[in-house]
Amino acid sequence: MEKDIEKIPTYALSYLVNGDASNLTEDEIKQIDEICREQGIELVVPISDSVEGGAEPYFSSTPLFGKPTEVEDCIIIYRKKD
Repeated sequence: MEKDIEKIPTYALSYLVNGDASNLTEDEIKQIDEICREQGIELVVPISDSVEGGAEPYFSSTPLFGKPTEVEDCIIIYRKKD
């Protein structure tokens, strides 16, 4: 397993962290599932949840997936690629 920090769109966090897709479209769910499969993502932990004081969401033109949007820095645990 490997660990990295990535810019994750805030709209996707409830799905990635809690499995709650109620605020997402089918296309967004497919896109998120695809990137998780391609990258081997196992776990997403917002830094705001893992560090006292946390980090505030901010705008990014280069999120891990999707169009430019508000993101949170997250710790990503993923399977090492061969």
